[in-house]
Amino acid sequence: MELASLLPSCKIRVFSIPTKNPVDQKQKQGVKLMKSLAPPLMAAFLALSPFFISPVSLGQEIDVQRGATLFRRTCIGCHDGGGNIIQPGATLFSKDLQRNGVATEEEIYRITYYGKGRMPGFGENCTPRGQCTFGARLQEDEIKVLAEFVKSQADLGWPN
Repeated sequence: MELASLLPSCKIRVFSIPTKNPVDQKQKQGVKLMKSLAPPLMAAFLALSPFFISPVSLGQEIDVQRGATLFRRTCIGCHDGGGNIIQPGATLFSKDLQRNGVATEEEIYRITYYGKGRMPGFGENCTPRGQCTFGARLQEDEIKVLAEFVKSQADLGWPN
């Protein structure tokens, strides 16, 4: 597009105005860039998003929370933070569990169910009566979750 203007000396000057706006070109380049980056960014977002947690890890998280609740309800009186206020050499830390022959979930389950030494058993069918808790008993699945929780915390060094 050309514009003509009359100057005071009556000469005609021609001005050229570009028809393409440089701002529009930059915006188009930005849109192209976003369109090219959108698919990989979206894939990364979906892969890292908490909405796409596999059911196994979600189930494990629920078991950890359930184990922590059971531990607070049943064990924390003597084993706060993995320690042992009754018998200091029988803590729930890995080194003590290994030294005392209780290094697996199955062994933790057995002692939690039937008791051992000063530790009372919490199983529904715990015998002899003097070895078992006088408080509420735990179901087998609850003791299993509790044993898994204790073992996982021992492996982590009983973090806060």
